[in-house]
Amino acid sequence: MMIGQVLPGPDDHSPDAAVQRLEAFRAELDRECDRAGRDRAEVRLIVVTKYQRLELIRALRAAGQRDFGENIYQQLREKVPDPGLAGATWHFIGQLQRNKARHVAALAQTIHSVDRDELIERLSDSERQEPLGCFVEINLADEPQRGGVDQEGVLPVAERIAGAPGLSLCGVMGVAPLGVDPDLAFARLEACSHRLRETFPEASAISAGMSGDWRQALRHGATHLRVGTTITGNRPSLD
Repeated sequence: MMIGQVLPGPDDHSPDAAVQRLEAFRAELDRECDRAGRDRAEVRLIVVTKYQRLELIRALRAAGQRDFGENIYQQLREKVPDPGLAGATWHFIGQLQRNKARHVAALAQTIHSVDRDELIERLSDSERQEPLGCFVEINLADEPQRGGVDQEGVLPVAERIAGAPGLSLCGVMGVAPLGVDPDLAFARLEACSHRLRETFPEASAISAGMSGDWRQALRHGATHLRVGTTITGNRPSLD
């Protein structure tokens, strides 16, 4: 994209508009990695495509985007087999119901929201050719009704993932709560990652950062950014 060119607005849901926003975001991510002293090759951009139409996602895939994220099983089931999305890597980033765990495991390559034993058991029971990547979700809001474990629960869940057949422990995942400084939230997540790596050095990934706070997440070691509306635009109408 030419420097100074105006980006399409968030209500422009055309495939071309999405590709322009993707290219602009990639350029900004490159610059932010340079500022933060981060190796761009160590940062994976996951484009969150919930509620987005297939033609838009196909255009992003054709533009070289590989990683996509979904948080609803029914939408994942619709998109994964699409021929226009061949070769894509799928991440499940939402709260996962126990009765959907095996179905999601058959479609996605990575689950970012593992926080309890019953999920680990179901995910481990799935029939897969390759190990299923799993992040331990951490509740950064300290609100019991939200998904994720508290900081003391990280290691027990990680140990169960690491010991479960067919699963691979990736690292930690968190969402900065509304009304909280993202830098403070992601500093907590980064500290949890450091403690986890004392036991599992290979579990070095940090899934953090969305459209509004990805820069702060990057400063605190995020390796997997989950970015939606900045690239795809606002949620389209369903009519």
